[in-house]
Amino acid sequence: MILIVDDSPENIISLKKVLEKNDFEVDTASSGEEALKKILKKSYVLIILDVQMPEMDGFEVAEAISGYSKAKETAIIFLSAATADVKLITRGYSSGALDYISKPVDMNILLLKVKTFYRIYEQSRALNEMQKKLLEEIEFRKEAERKKDEFISIASHELKTPMTSVKGYIQLLERSLDKGDTETVRTRLRKVQNHIEKLNILIADLLDISKIESGKLKFNKKYFSFEELLFHLLEVLQQANPDIKLHHRGFVESEVFGDEMRLEQVIVNFITNAIKYAPDANEIVVTAEVRGDELYFAVRDYGIGMAEEHQQKIFDKFYRVEETSERFQGLGIGLHICQEIIARHSGRIGVHSTVGEGSEFYFYIPLHAKLSETTIIL
Repeated sequence: MILIVDDSPENIISLKKVLEKNDFEVDTASSGEEALKKILKKSYVLIILDVQMPEMDGFEVAEAISGYSKAKETAIIFLSAATADVKLITRGYSSGALDYISKPVDMNILLLKVKTFYRIYEQSRALNEMQKKLLEEIEFRKEAERKKDEFISIASHELKTPMTSVKGYIQLLERSLDKGDTETVRTRLRKVQNHIEKLNILIADLLDISKIESGKLKFNKKYFSFEELLFHLLEVLQQANPDIKLHHRGFVESEVFGDEMRLEQVIVNFITNAIKYAPDANEIVVTAEVRGDELYFAVRDYGIGMAEEHQQKIFDKFYRVEETSERFQGLGIGLHICQEIIARHSGRIGVHSTVGEGSEFYFYIPLHAKLSETTIIL
């Protein structure tokens, strides 16, 4: 938008008419004070400013504008009588003007200058936008690099810990075998198996994240009994965690279209996370039911919970809640993999949580296949 500032109504009308005829949006002010009030409320690309006005002249207006951060980059063209001397013109430039036009105004020259300033403005805006995007990209890459380095460090530690334990237990097993202590051998073998299973889960997650990055995570979708899958998983997880009561609510009577193995992966992740992050609780509520034409599944724990700021990022790759990262082990990729799995089922995933009261992780997926889906999806 262009602002014309002139105490002469005739000048304003003629300038406004010519500019609007050439498709420029125009605003007007008949005094310096009125112009400043408008500049405080609106943004202008160009100000055409008369030098000789009563009370507050054009120079004073320009100097006031230069001190206002929102408008200091706005281009100013001064209008002055043809008799203006060099000192007057010099003062105009030092006040912030970028150009000068003498009265009576040659409309053709004015239009050329206005078009030039608009072109410069558009180029400057495009350049600023490009610079902004470039800075955002730089910050994004720096943050991604930081997360990658942190992930490598965490992954190394997470893999090293069970490996060290396995190595230690094998050494102890050798001693127990030499002594013929069968019961101790069995106990230590179970511990070795537990640590190997941890390693297996870590490696599987690393492979999955690699497949997600390369677009090669495979899905084998078909109709299956979600209720049977859930019943089996709850039975196994309950046996593995006898101190935690797993409550099952709801019932899914119809079959669900999806990748049974991948959805099992999400369910196990939700429940094991609930157990991990609720160390002082003794119950977890698992809900599965049909809502409309969707399957709803949720796991509610009564653990440490998390703040709103973390709920917005918890499904991001490599994200770990700082307050719990030292206390609870993990790579920060399990929930990101779950998000990808649910997204590939055309579903949605989320969390409700309150600090100190626990969390509820949930997902929705369509019950039935889309017409475009085939039995095997790569």
